[in-house]
Amino acid sequence: MTGIQALERKYPDKPVRPGSPALHEFEYIRHGTISLITFLRVADGRIQSPYLNSTRNEEDFCNAVGQLIAEDADKSYIIICDGLNTHKSEGLVKLVAQKCSITVDLGIKGKKGILESMKSRETFLMDESHRIRFVYTPKHSSWVNQIEIWFGIINRKLLKKGSYKSVEEMAQSILNFIKQYNLTAKAFNWKYVG
Repeated sequence: MTGIQALERKYPDKPVRPGSPALHEFEYIRHGTISLITFLRVADGRIQSPYLNSTRNEEDFCNAVGQLIAEDADKSYIIICDGLNTHKSEGLVKLVAQKCSITVDLGIKGKKGILESMKSRETFLMDESHRIRFVYTPKHSSWVNQIEIWFGIINRKLLKKGSYKSVEEMAQSILNFIKQYNLTAKAFNWKYVG
């Protein structure tokens, strides 16, 4: 979830009155942005390893995946994500190779081997024999990734109504929301059949 703006409402909200809902102030002061990379455990609906940073690049995604894997280093992982270039990066291939003890020559980015192209990196990352593997949603279909449902939840329940005086205040609010959400999280009743 990129470019989450820390917006401070310029004026306080108007409270609920008989026959009238609470009214939210729409004029705001900007205090910067933050990106959230996180993982949804499909089996139980819990949010795992939230990674907040001012950027969302290859290094950030690799750090987030590394943080997730570090929580249970011997576990197998299937990570579903869209086809964004940072999800098929050189750094991610190297991370997966290291964590899965794969010692083959990875090649050179843009020239040869596994690292040659985004397609060759994708093929490596999707390899079912790896303990850590990726599955990519089809182009223009990231909505089939259940984390997108959760991004809608945090947007509606927290971010849309929030007023933050700093990026740090908003980041702490996001982490608090995740902690609270996980207390009652349930797997989504997923009905999409293809």
